[in-house]
Amino acid sequence: MRDPHQAASTTAPGALTIFLAFLRLGLTAFGGPVAHLGYFRDAFVIRLGWIEEPAYADLVALCQFLPGPTSSQVSMGIGYEKRGLSGALAAFAGFTLPSGLIMAGLGMALSGGAEIDRGLLGGLALVAVAVVAEAVRGMAGSLAANRRTGAVAVVTAALALVFPGSLTQLAAILAAALLGTLVPLAELSPSRPREAIGSRGLAFGALAVFVLLLAGLPLAASVTGSPVFALADAFYRAGALVFGGGHVVLPLLERSVVAFGFVPAESFVAGYGAAQAMPGPLFSIASFLGAVAAVPNAMAGALLATLALFAPGFLLIVGVLPFWRRIGGYQPMRRALVGVNAAVVGLLAAALYDPVFRTAVHRPGDAAFALAAWGLLTLARWPAWSVVILGALAGLTLERLDGGIGAAVSLVGG
Repeated sequence: MRDPHQAASTTAPGALTIFLAFLRLGLTAFGGPVAHLGYFRDAFVIRLGWIEEPAYADLVALCQFLPGPTSSQVSMGIGYEKRGLSGALAAFAGFTLPSGLIMAGLGMALSGGAEIDRGLLGGLALVAVAVVAEAVRGMAGSLAANRRTGAVAVVTAALALVFPGSLTQLAAILAAALLGTLVPLAELSPSRPREAIGSRGLAFGALAVFVLLLAGLPLAASVTGSPVFALADAFYRAGALVFGGGHVVLPLLERSVVAFGFVPAESFVAGYGAAQAMPGPLFSIASFLGAVAAVPNAMAGALLATLALFAPGFLLIVGVLPFWRRIGGYQPMRRALVGVNAAVVGLLAAALYDPVFRTAVHRPGDAAFALAAWGLLTLARWPAWSVVILGALAGLTLERLDGGIGAAVSLVGG
């Protein structure tokens, strides 16, 4: 296994290589946005060496600041770091395509009424506990290793647990950044110049398009009365105004697409349930909802809704990341990022408990399985995708066994 403190690989992968790397994660990265950060770290910091641990933590911190899907923006940022605009597009396509296609297909086949197997969902959730726990352990070892940064991480985790919500996350990161500028939280290595990514023209152009669409789509929907513009506006606005990632966007989407009659309430709930079992980003629920809305038809609706929901986060990454890299080498910013990185560890630790642990672990056997999965990842060095498959199979098997035992008990009791 590669040492995360070693320098990242200087060989820039091509767009196809980036697409295939993220396609692999799009097929296997279950567990929601927090788990995705663990998968990304394992793949691109530890295994492939595409990005250094501090740079990865900086990128995660930036994506916590920005509205949009945090894990998807991190994937876009990694792609942008390695291959510019084409790399960001390749990362987005690879990570989103599997779940987007599945969710679009489910949306078109909703009348079948198929339900997600509870055992499968439970097994995957328990693997997510192991993945996130290892991410917290690994990042804490490098980003919150001394007393001061450790204290920042602990206080941040406590605040996030007591006062859950995206505003708490943002406030904690801002407070940690301010503290880092005022108090030396850790000894800094000599500053190294950081290569700028992209161009100012491209960055300003992306930010201009972001604002133009945010203001122009509702105006176009109002003037033309077109359901196409109205659907695009509903999803774009949700993606542009949400902080906190996939789960937080769901209430915004529900108010937009259900209240305005694009999707029946029961279909929205069915899509939410299906999204929990998908690998890749939870924002792929847009593919399902767009297909159900069928504006102008099912496939076009799925594509329109997906692009509209992801577009704000993509434009913000392209628009902000070049400036983030340019200011990242300044000493005040580097001191602030020490605090921010420690706060990110605390936020991940809080998320490990809620929602990851609380959602997945309901009995001692669940905790034992999650611990065994963590052992396979860290001690046996199994790749994450193989542990995911094992968790899915184990969840299906245990659900069948529980059902069979329950039926036998009922039969005997009868």
